[in-house]
Amino acid sequence: MKIVVLDGYTENPGDLSWEGLERLGDLIVYDRIPYDTDSVVSHIGDAEAIYVNKVPVTREVLDACPALRFIGVLATGYNVVDTEAAKEKGITVCNIPSYGTDAVGQFAIALLLEICHHIGHHSQAVLEGRWSSNPDWCFWDYPLIELAGKTMGIIGFGRIGQCTGRIAQALGMKVLAYDAYKNPELESDTCRYAELEELLQTADVISLHCPLFPETQGIINKDNIAKMKDGVIILNNSRGPLIVEEDLAEALKSGKVAAAGLDVVSTEPIKTDNPLLGAPNCIITPHISWASKESRQRLMNFAVDNLVQYLNGTPVNVVNR
Repeated sequence: MKIVVLDGYTENPGDLSWEGLERLGDLIVYDRIPYDTDSVVSHIGDAEAIYVNKVPVTREVLDACPALRFIGVLATGYNVVDTEAAKEKGITVCNIPSYGTDAVGQFAIALLLEICHHIGHHSQAVLEGRWSSNPDWCFWDYPLIELAGKTMGIIGFGRIGQCTGRIAQALGMKVLAYDAYKNPELESDTCRYAELEELLQTADVISLHCPLFPETQGIINKDNIAKMKDGVIILNNSRGPLIVEEDLAEALKSGKVAAAGLDVVSTEPIKTDNPLLGAPNCIITPHISWASKESRQRLMNFAVDNLVQYLNGTPVNVVNR
């Protein structure tokens, strides 16, 4: 079997091994390729199995690659693949649904703690000599925020939302969860489900962990922001288009939103004219919540197992049955 990885660098920049896939066939790994159809087709060639992260696999690509039988997505989201066209052609598409839960939940809290304490800023201030020359024994440039007793509203209470909620509760926060599917066993004195209106009006911190669907796209917009507490903190390390970026930028400038911590934006890499780049009190990281070595190793393990199970005739994590 010929196996091609079309954009492998972000999954494995050199600190992991492709050995598991090498054992299953003749493997070619491209760090990155152009996204145009001709380039994608030429790099796939006569491969029977491919792995992609962000490379678009369109109907046109599938039409031009008749040998293809398996597509492995090196991520949870699989919108880069035309799954209906793949199904019509008998091509199995598999994703990896649960490799990064702990890493992404941890990162959401890291964004929040940075907003609360600005540790990076204050460390740099010390290194620049501001403490050694300070007339007082301590100083701070931003309000320092204690989280105990505050309420975190979590929009999307699946695996990652629940992980984030557990850490928030360990910090002494109360959790309000909004999700279409409710599990009463998760409720406690410090965690309960709420309707979206109550969450927006009550939460001190709002953290987004929902998938990107038509009903969730732009869920953080000027109308919903208007319902929030003054000085709310917004976190998003789920999907960039959940936020109307112009509306959030305006809310940050006005102070309605005290701060935002974002690991995702609407177009990635971020465009230079993104309005959030000029917004105050906005931390933006380059979509790295998922990228701990431990998380990427789990992703690699699942990616290999997906192909093994497919070859055994017992495919798992299939998204286009």
